[in-house]
Amino acid sequence: MPQAPHDGEGEGTVGELRLAVVGDELAAGVGDPKGLGWVGRVVARTPTPEPLTALTLAVPGETTSGLGARWEDEVGRRLSADADNRLVVALGRADVDAGLSLARSRLNLANILDVAEQRRIPAFVVGPPPGSTADAEKLADLSAAFADVATRRRVPYVDTFTPLAAHDQWLGDLAAGNGVLPGQAGYGLIAWLVLHTGWHAWLGLPDDAA
Repeated sequence: MPQAPHDGEGEGTVGELRLAVVGDELAAGVGDPKGLGWVGRVVARTPTPEPLTALTLAVPGETTSGLGARWEDEVGRRLSADADNRLVVALGRADVDAGLSLARSRLNLANILDVAEQRRIPAFVVGPPPGSTADAEKLADLSAAFADVATRRRVPYVDTFTPLAAHDQWLGDLAAGNGVLPGQAGYGLIAWLVLHTGWHAWLGLPDDAA
């Protein structure tokens, strides 16, 4: 697998910036009438000296176990030795639906981040947003577990659950759809959280780029 030319936060970028975004249907922006999702919105607000290549590799309904089994091969085929390669791990809610234990979810994410570090691919993690109110407590615990795993490895983590759990616009957007997927407003809220939780610093871009 090609390695990133450098792996430090805030060191600046050299040549093409290539982002591989791995996740589920939320990473793909399913349900957004504009077809942008949060990834498209974040990329649009990320000006870079050289062209930015963002590749979203999504599998609907995927757990962290499934993600852990596929990400390295799929991402490896899309990186370049001549680019600044980076990994965005967009975590969904499927672990709760599948009944995975917190210990298993933590281990799955830890393995992904540890392999990325070994490959010298800087990682950035976006946590699962709120969904069904019946799963709120489990999702809160899952998000906190993911945050702990990332923080221990000095990997930036975006907590989307806590700010959106009682956010009127988020809840209204879910209710206006199928109750699971956000729409235009919801994806915009996730994008805002990503852009304001260390995104530009992680890419080595000026803080005022946001």
